[in-house]
Amino acid sequence: MLALAQNGNRAALIELNCETDFVARNEIFQHLALALAKQALISNSSSEQASGILPVRPDYLEELTINLEHQKISGETTVQNAITEVAAMMGENIKLRRAFVISASSQGVVSTYLHTSPQPGLGRIAGVVSLEVEDGNSQSEALQRVGSELAMHVVAAKPLFLTREHVTSDALENEREILKSQAESSGKSQMAIEKMVEGRLRKYYEDVVLMEQKFIMNDLNVKTVLDNLSQEVGSLVKIGSFFKMEVGEGIQRVETPTASEPVAQAV
Repeated sequence: MLALAQNGNRAALIELNCETDFVARNEIFQHLALALAKQALISNSSSEQASGILPVRPDYLEELTINLEHQKISGETTVQNAITEVAAMMGENIKLRRAFVISASSQGVVSTYLHTSPQPGLGRIAGVVSLEVEDGNSQSEALQRVGSELAMHVVAAKPLFLTREHVTSDALENEREILKSQAESSGKSQMAIEKMVEGRLRKYYEDVVLMEQKFIMNDLNVKTVLDNLSQEVGSLVKIGSFFKMEVGEGIQRVETPTASEPVAQAV
């Protein structure tokens, strides 16, 4: 399960893993996940943090003191001991896999969206977008609305880069080679092949670059949506950063000859 905590222009997102959906739906497990997200949010709230996405090491969080404030788990303890206690109650391994804090500047706002959410603050896929406002008017209703829609867009459209300039040379060269190989199978001239590749690269940008994607709420691209939002709030609005996270990504399930159940392994 993913758990989200938010306060002003900061949000924290954690992934808490267990072995079965049965435990993931358990109220105590979900209570623990929400408490860990809140702990990640306040863990460095006293320090000045630049806007952006900051990974928080699980082993750092596990050493902190937490009070779960639950009728079945009372008293202060370390995060690691709390996880161990809930794991013993559930009869399954439970692991805090990863955590991130996403911040906007003092002139910005962080918007979030959780997909497949059993209750507020929990979900299986999360989208987070930070918007920066030139004049600092981050309380605008339009800003909050479009920010939430953009966070939903990040989950649905799965952008990889913010702008064309952020597309890595490796990603671009790999895509160019794939498109070139496909075009060469057409049997056309080299000049025609080059035009085909360049045309298909434009489509690639529209697929993976957030600012060039078609907005899920209408037929405009995201850049035009931001331009319209800037006009509505009377100040330039930019996307500072965006982030998508999904339960289990980067984990492969491997069948082992000695076990009847798949084993999750981080890769």
